[in-house]
Amino acid sequence: MGFAVDMDIIQRNPLTGLKGFKSSSEGFHTWTEEEIAAFENRHPIGSKARLAMTLMLCTGQRRSDAVRMGWQHVKDGLITVRQQKTQATLAIPLHPDLRVVLDQTPRANLIFLLTEYSKPFTTNGFGNWLRARCDEAGLPACSSHGLRKACARRLAEAGCSNQEIKAITGHETEAEVTRYTKAADQKKLAQHAMGKLIDIEPQQQSANPSEKVRNSNG
Repeated sequence: MGFAVDMDIIQRNPLTGLKGFKSSSEGFHTWTEEEIAAFENRHPIGSKARLAMTLMLCTGQRRSDAVRMGWQHVKDGLITVRQQKTQATLAIPLHPDLRVVLDQTPRANLIFLLTEYSKPFTTNGFGNWLRARCDEAGLPACSSHGLRKACARRLAEAGCSNQEIKAITGHETEAEVTRYTKAADQKKLAQHAMGKLIDIEPQQQSANPSEKVRNSNG
């Protein structure tokens, strides 16, 4: 609206003075491990659906980037992605699961994912196509974007720092990463944190001055 005022398209900005609002929505559903397993059971290795799901889950990229990935981007155990949205270039190590799926993928075309007419997917077309594959697996809440969030969740549950997660997903801000990793398994993270506490407690006790005093008085 401010741009429209500057261009003399409108006389005043009707949004001036309006306040933003908080949304309680968490956005796209983050795939759970059970949902990932259900999709894999329905779409075996060798299928285009399995390739699409694994490619997004193991690289953490947007669908706009997934539709452009191909064999020319794979070299020396890395898959290199130039993100369409940010123009950032990422070199992502190939996850073993992705290696297995790519080993069963023909090299007849440079691009991994093609339509039934052997043409590259559009971003929206790919999203709709994968949405239908989710329905086939009985996963009505799942979508292509949720796989990017699932990748971030897995990285968070593995104990990766925000900087490490950003190196994979290409997020630019801490707030973005925090939003994407919100679905990290609380129970698993709590167990990891408690394990750290338990490991350090013997060291704290041996360095406790009051404990040493009691031992010397005994």
